[in-house]
Amino acid sequence: MLRTWLTERFRLDVPLVGAPMAGVSDGRLAAAVSAAGALGMFGVPATASASWIAEQAAVAAGSGRPYGIGLMAWVLQDDPGQLEAVLAARPSLVSVSYGDYARFVEPLKRAGIAVATQAGTTDEARAAERAGVDVIVARGGEGGGHGRDDVATLPLLQSVLDAVRVPVLAAGGIATARGLAAVLAAGAEGAWAGTAFLGCAETTLSEPARRRVLDTGETGTAYGRVFDVAQRLAWPPEYGGRALRNTFFDRWHGREDDLAADDAARAELEAARRTGDFDTAYIYAGQAVGMVGRTRTAADVVADFAAADKLLGRFSSL
Repeated sequence: MLRTWLTERFRLDVPLVGAPMAGVSDGRLAAAVSAAGALGMFGVPATASASWIAEQAAVAAGSGRPYGIGLMAWVLQDDPGQLEAVLAARPSLVSVSYGDYARFVEPLKRAGIAVATQAGTTDEARAAERAGVDVIVARGGEGGGHGRDDVATLPLLQSVLDAVRVPVLAAGGIATARGLAAVLAAGAEGAWAGTAFLGCAETTLSEPARRRVLDTGETGTAYGRVFDVAQRLAWPPEYGGRALRNTFFDRWHGREDDLAADDAARAELEAARRTGDFDTAYIYAGQAVGMVGRTRTAADVVADFAAADKLLGRFSSL
């Protein structure tokens, strides 16, 4: 099997992290990914309580293998209870990104927790190294959910690997063994994948949402701030989100100032989320969504990624 800093640090079989997708990955998905030999994570939504974090951490730990938790720095500024709950849970890895994350690095490391942050530019990666993180996630604009859309994964990864000395994981558009093999060959210590798991039975997606994912092709995503503005979320403006394109996004993209003052549109989005109307409600996903074509288990997805070993091994036989 492939051995990297990631597999050695967390005793993994596959150099792969299941990205912490807030609202999609809870303790159940994290446990399933970890049990399969990768490192599963769950994402903490902005409104999550400390008790919810404790409950999901207990589920994630049920695999008996290392797991991680993803936090949003802009939320922690006003809700320190989330950090306290994570410190109490003592996961193996915590990702803190998007906002002033640097002040949370040391408390996590003092608790014996490895710390990651996602970087969308080389300058962000350099800043992360100065902040003392254990591992940097070079996240390209192809990635689903929130992050920068400034640089694609491959050029970003090459630049970040040359710029920092700490371990680097690659994220954005990596959904198969071929993608994992490519970033390992470039020098990454592993991949950070979210969209690849969106078709899994262990996510929290409803069946209509999962069907929407499975039916979407590679050009079916869009990047912007529409859904954040509509919900009045305090995401730093440089971090938009990549989601499945729908009619609500197309109607408001480029008109975010108008949307911020439109209470009817906000109510429309809230109602659509309750009823599962995905022509209006959002489903975050990356450009790799076109490779997610059927419902599988997390174990199946991890097993497919493990074939990167054979892809890389073919070069040694030439």
